[in-house]
Amino acid sequence: MKLASLKNNTRDGLLVLVNKTLTSYVEVKDIARTLQEALDSWEKVKPLLEKVYKQLNNNELIDAKVFKQEDCESPLPRAYAWLDGSAYVNHVELTRKARGASIPSSFYEDPLMYQGGSDTFLGPREDICLADEDYGIDFEAEVAVITNDVEMACTQEEASSHIILLMLINDVSLRNLIPDELAKGIGFIQSKSSCAFSPVCVTPDELGEAWSDNKVSLSIDVFYNEVLFGNPLCNVDMTFSFSKLVSHAAKTRHLSAGTIIGSGTVSNKLNGKEGKSIEEGGRGYSCIAEKRMVEKIQTGNIKSEFMKFNDSIKISMNDKDGKSIFGEIKQSVTQYKK
Repeated sequence: MKLASLKNNTRDGLLVLVNKTLTSYVEVKDIARTLQEALDSWEKVKPLLEKVYKQLNNNELIDAKVFKQEDCESPLPRAYAWLDGSAYVNHVELTRKARGASIPSSFYEDPLMYQGGSDTFLGPREDICLADEDYGIDFEAEVAVITNDVEMACTQEEASSHIILLMLINDVSLRNLIPDELAKGIGFIQSKSSCAFSPVCVTPDELGEAWSDNKVSLSIDVFYNEVLFGNPLCNVDMTFSFSKLVSHAAKTRHLSAGTIIGSGTVSNKLNGKEGKSIEEGGRGYSCIAEKRMVEKIQTGNIKSEFMKFNDSIKISMNDKDGKSIFGEIKQSVTQYKK
């Protein structure tokens, strides 16, 4: 199934089912008014939603309407928990290597993860509005899963059944604020502003064979100022699967239905070494910071700048036939003024 939350002047949006081609939708108020409501009773509402979804794709519903991605909130406009992992250890390796540091062996066995702000997600077409360019504004293209209720101490094998939905993320990072926050030894607050998710979230079966071993075997496509910046493969160099990330998050606490867990920046190596830009024949990057790190490693100098006001970012994913799965995150950076 494909689901979305339409803007309706409420905090949580209106849950709708979207057809496979992202061209039409139908309201499902009689089943669940919001995605969170559906997740709270997923086992009960799932078969009801599946029945309507089948009718929608068979063009059997007279109340179906034209679907417009710009009318969407993020699938969960706010969530009980947003936990971002770092499944692609290559990204961490580059960070360390650029400053001449090695990576602890434990990083390959125990995922990094932080808890982000989940009360004010941006819509997939909402501007990234910030007060100062000097914050070091960056995008991060990621994949995320949404869980149902997960029991504490859930094993990696058990975690697979708790992955209910998938979506894409632009995890906005303010790179120049990160060092001072990390130096305090606690975590991100100021350096991680509100992030945005794709217009549509999907059940794993929508990916078909591309959902394997709790990983997505497709590329995530990143266009920076309308130019292809990266198209790394999401299953390549992914050290930790989503089931491992879910299990990690649930080690010492229950996870509530509607918990979002991110993959971290999708990052590919090239021939066992740091990647290359699209122009150089590589798969490019999912964030500016990674390109800057590779520049530092290879030349000793950083050339690429972070985002400026009026810069734009687009993040999407196509299936093997070139058709959009989640719709597009399309955002511009604007200046915040009180």
